[in-house]
Amino acid sequence: MTDNKEKYISPFSTRYASEEMQFVFSEKFKFTTWHKLWIALAKAEQKMGLDITDEQIAELEKYRDIIDFETAEAREKAVRHDVMSHVYAYGKQCPKAEPIIHLGATSCYVGDNTDVIILKEASQIVLKKAAQVVKNLSEFAEKYKSLPCLAYTHLQPAQLTTVGKRATLWIYELIQDIQNLEFQLSNLKLLGSKGTTGTQASFMELFEGDEYKVKMVEQLIAEEMGFEKCVAVSGQTYSRKTDSYFLGALSGIAQSAYKFSNDLRILQSFEEMEEPFEKSQIGSSAMPYKRNPMRSERISSLARYVIADSINPAMTAGTQWFERTLDDSANKRISVAEAFLAIDSILNIYINITNGLVVYDKVVTRRVMEKLPFMATENIMMKSVKNGGNRQELHELLRTHSHAAAAKVKLEGGANDLIDRIAADPAFPITKEEIESELDPILYIGRSASQVDEFIENEVKPVLDRLYTGEITSELKV
Repeated sequence: MTDNKEKYISPFSTRYASEEMQFVFSEKFKFTTWHKLWIALAKAEQKMGLDITDEQIAELEKYRDIIDFETAEAREKAVRHDVMSHVYAYGKQCPKAEPIIHLGATSCYVGDNTDVIILKEASQIVLKKAAQVVKNLSEFAEKYKSLPCLAYTHLQPAQLTTVGKRATLWIYELIQDIQNLEFQLSNLKLLGSKGTTGTQASFMELFEGDEYKVKMVEQLIAEEMGFEKCVAVSGQTYSRKTDSYFLGALSGIAQSAYKFSNDLRILQSFEEMEEPFEKSQIGSSAMPYKRNPMRSERISSLARYVIADSINPAMTAGTQWFERTLDDSANKRISVAEAFLAIDSILNIYINITNGLVVYDKVVTRRVMEKLPFMATENIMMKSVKNGGNRQELHELLRTHSHAAAAKVKLEGGANDLIDRIAADPAFPITKEEIESELDPILYIGRSASQVDEFIENEVKPVLDRLYTGEITSELKV
């Protein structure tokens, strides 16, 4: 046997994705779901009057979770058809039931219905992990809701915000993504038993033209597999737009995580915040002092992959010919699975980072105080006008003093002396003490703290009440 070190192995398996998500896209999950669908079909057909015995169904149930991979793989080499190979292998396990396995169905009965079930299972994992990120970030936002920090527009210092208020921006985008994925799940339906071109002709033959029984078979299958209903109409497959919708939702999560990771990378460069850094972690092979934001960088890297990958099912959906064509298959196997595996990987890292975010509050405050004199100029001007100053004259003087102070900082490397300049200018009827009273950062954060409280109460709690099922921690593989 060839050593695995001599084969390509997906990094999602070895480095990134969880065992939980990998199982959903495993051969074991796929083929046990095929067995469950064949059992559901047999039960429904029996209930609608076909000659299928309890003994046959019991035999199918006995081997529901036992896949004879060896027999199926050997058979597929001979017949070049995966579904018929597994019908054959299941039939060997269940000789009494063998004549009624897959009765009236086409390959997409197991293939497409399983893919829908995988979408559902994988999405539920994504929602559970996204909820953990929301919980982590909401606790962070609550803790730092009143810590003033520089806000940025155009990546230039703007009016202040707070560390916690900024975190609500990350949460809000992720909540929108969660709601989008929940919407897709709420509209997800099984393909059902539609037959080769979606007309259910084979089932009409089985039930001698009884449309009620044909429709009931499909409804019973849906209920057995945990769905309310099947799609109203189809060709041979479920609409490939479904995959596009779901990967669009995953792309949204990737975009939100991408923004978070980029913000954190910049903040780490500013030395205001930092992702967790383990005691023995090496930041650089050449520069021992470095603490590189490698986890955030990994989120950014994987997020680009998901965003780019989301175009695959869109192209597939647009190029399906009439009732079906098989050029979706190879692309679909890769694009859908890897999108979910990548999002799972992103959320694993996101959970890990947000479990241990570090804030250097003294650096945050120092950086605020370096810029605050510029931001305080409007308040200083208003107080000076109240004391008898001329608004237009003072505005021009503040502009001149601000530019001079900025030049001293940028060109000479000196400290910001704007306050001293204003206090020494006799045109300003205001004392230095009065000026310094305007330099409390809390005066410049608006409703930041209240907005955090209201956001958590009104937006975050309903999401966590729906989706949060218990603490998830994420230890990264590498």
